[in-house]
Amino acid sequence: MRLFAKKNIVLAAMAVCSAGASMAQTANTSKVQLWGIVDVAVRHTNNEGAAKGSKTQMIGGGMSQSRWGIKVEEDLGGGSKALVELENRFDADAGNAAVNAPFFQLANVGLQGAYGRLTAGRQWNVLFDVVTSTYASFPYSPYMEAYKPELGMAVGARNSNSLKYMFATPDRSFVGGLQYSFDENNDTRAIEAGFPGNAASLPALVGAQALSTINGGAWKTLGGYLRYSTGGLAVGGGFLRTELPGGTDVDAWTVGGSYRTGPWYFMTGYAQNKAKFATPGSALDPVNIRNAVDKAILGAFWAGQTNGGFQPGDANKRQLVKLGVGYQLTSQLNLGMHYYRGKQSGSASGLSNGNSDFLVAVADYAFSKRTDAYFGVDHTKISGGSAVVLDAASGARKRTGITVGLRHRF
Repeated sequence: MRLFAKKNIVLAAMAVCSAGASMAQTANTSKVQLWGIVDVAVRHTNNEGAAKGSKTQMIGGGMSQSRWGIKVEEDLGGGSKALVELENRFDADAGNAAVNAPFFQLANVGLQGAYGRLTAGRQWNVLFDVVTSTYASFPYSPYMEAYKPELGMAVGARNSNSLKYMFATPDRSFVGGLQYSFDENNDTRAIEAGFPGNAASLPALVGAQALSTINGGAWKTLGGYLRYSTGGLAVGGGFLRTELPGGTDVDAWTVGGSYRTGPWYFMTGYAQNKAKFATPGSALDPVNIRNAVDKAILGAFWAGQTNGGFQPGDANKRQLVKLGVGYQLTSQLNLGMHYYRGKQSGSASGLSNGNSDFLVAVADYAFSKRTDAYFGVDHTKISGGSAVVLDAASGARKRTGITVGLRHRF
């Protein structure tokens, strides 16, 4: 009897607490949203490895990287509200956390009202904001996770330790944003202090600092964007100056637009990255160390198959033009094809100057509002100096990929 009585008391207490929490949330009109995407695909590519053979693999995201997140809004009264955003990314094929990424790829808190929106923490940068909101490759999914040349021009796409202010006109025809992020003394002084005694271990030290910086580390940025939309037309542009740990400034900007009419979607855009590396005075000049760290970071942004990338070598400038079209054949079937033309220059040796052509076509079939399947074919072809290759292992200059996958949103 006493056992049952204790259980009833506990259950009653829990019910009262739950009711109290519900009433508190209702009174403040707060809401907490748990959301996510699970995407798994099979991808086949050729010209892989030293033997230039084929490779078939399961990947944890063909159209979208798998992720889950929490969004919080609390009504503060007077038209203002508090915001929280957390987002974790993972590879659904093996269940592991996303490689070389912090636990939360997005983690920020902010305030929003008639004055605009101010957020602080790790968040998307202004280049990513303007491209995905104005002239994304795919209107139903900003880009294809397994093949996204445009994202290689976004200087990492996210920034830690950043402040972002966003504003809009009442009708949202004009939307813009400004951002600043802190470097928090992430520099190369510790490596320089050990030189030349640490010369033998420099490659490992440089690689470690570059990796820690990319994996949620700090670097200074300053930039903004502005977009205008009316009817089916949207145009915009953005600029971001990034100061890497070695002191190199990377100026990145983009401009483009899109147009929707009926089942058709058209987009075009241009992006440019220019790194301003310092010139060393001698082989023992610390500038060599600073440039090595910064080139390793920039190389991670520019290279890699998922960015449709190729090796930057000693180049300091990259440009990309993109053209695309989408067509909604039925209420469930979307078709899209996009072409990207890249140019790499500024190589002192001339070996890393070259051009690239990227082509991707995707068919996406929606079983429901939450579940879709997709089939994509992509092709990369590059030309130029002998150092212009897709990756060091294969030395390949062209590659074709085929991706088939299933995605669910909740």
